[in-house]
Amino acid sequence: MTGETTHAAAIVGASGYTGQELVRLLLGHPAVAIAGLFGSEASAGAPYSARCPAFRGLVDEVVQPIDVGAIAASGASAVLLATPHAVSMRLGAEAVRAGLAVIDLSGAYRLRDAELYASHYGFEHTERALLGDAVYGLPELFREQIRAARLVAVAGCYPTSAVLVLRPLVEAGAVAAGTRPIVDSVSGASGAGRNAVEANLLTELSLRPYGVLTHRHAPEIAAYAGAACFFTPHVGPYERGIVSTIHVELAEGWGDADVRALLETRYGAEPFVRLLEPGCWPSVRGVERTNFVDVALAVDEESGHLVACAALDNLLKGASGQAVQCLNLVLGLDEASGLAPGLAPGLAPGLAPGLAPGLAPGLAPGLAPGLAPGLAAVGGSGATAPGLSGVSP
Repeated sequence: MTGETTHAAAIVGASGYTGQELVRLLLGHPAVAIAGLFGSEASAGAPYSARCPAFRGLVDEVVQPIDVGAIAASGASAVLLATPHAVSMRLGAEAVRAGLAVIDLSGAYRLRDAELYASHYGFEHTERALLGDAVYGLPELFREQIRAARLVAVAGCYPTSAVLVLRPLVEAGAVAAGTRPIVDSVSGASGAGRNAVEANLLTELSLRPYGVLTHRHAPEIAAYAGAACFFTPHVGPYERGIVSTIHVELAEGWGDADVRALLETRYGAEPFVRLLEPGCWPSVRGVERTNFVDVALAVDEESGHLVACAALDNLLKGASGQAVQCLNLVLGLDEASGLAPGLAPGLAPGLAPGLAPGLAPGLAPGLAPGLAPGLAAVGGSGATAPGLSGVSP
């Protein structure tokens, strides 16, 4: 990081997989410092690096108990919530009322219909007034609304892969009347979070479907794609990344060239959507540890059947990377700031993993050249960890 940062954001739920990605991204962000790290009873009171050893010597600050008053007092202008759905419902509402911009990675505010939360998320939504105010956090489709939002509900991982493909088709009338698209998705095990689950143990993990016809992302896909779908998620025996295969019966007159032109018009200038050449298909390896979505398609011209595939990293474009995109928009920054298009976040040619571009080996992420370890680039004291501002030891 060079120069001075101009904003600060707090991270709640910093020890989970998406929380760790948020920390990693903001350590290398040129304009946003970390105002504080907050966590549950399981992580509060201990150094952050105790539960997240990749950050030893980089972020050794003590994680603070979750308290909106303390978050507001940290100097943050925004808070990123990497917390369970019901927790985010409560914290998001409290943070908005405290004057903070909220970027929520959970599903607590994605659906407008409050009744769906009991059936799909297992809790009653008690902040119904805010459901109408929340903006869906998919920048490629809702960029201007996000800029003006105080509460952003970051799009889910599976829905991001499906909605980016389906919504332009639905809006253009390209989906045959009376048909429902089919979305089959496979995700790495990190999508289940960090809690211990027997089925996700290394010796138990295998490719398997789950949540068949009941998954909570089905109504989200329907709401933002504009069409109900048959959605079947699968978990795969690998760490991270999603590939979604989407089947659509096309309306009469639509073919490969038409669909390709439609998506090129919609996404050709987008920094994080890559439309692949005919015959080139996306893969987990091609997008892991980046904020890209890779999309490919083919059409059987005789039957009018479209097969589209979309791949993304579930922890980045499906969660934390997309959250930083939204944060950038809310703060009036360049949308791609801190996300290094073309590079895995935090990596630059010739530099060790975890170093931001432009930093020489030996300098901690978040420190401008010439700053001694332990001094923040902005607004910190000698007791502040690299890239952090306003965090009490």
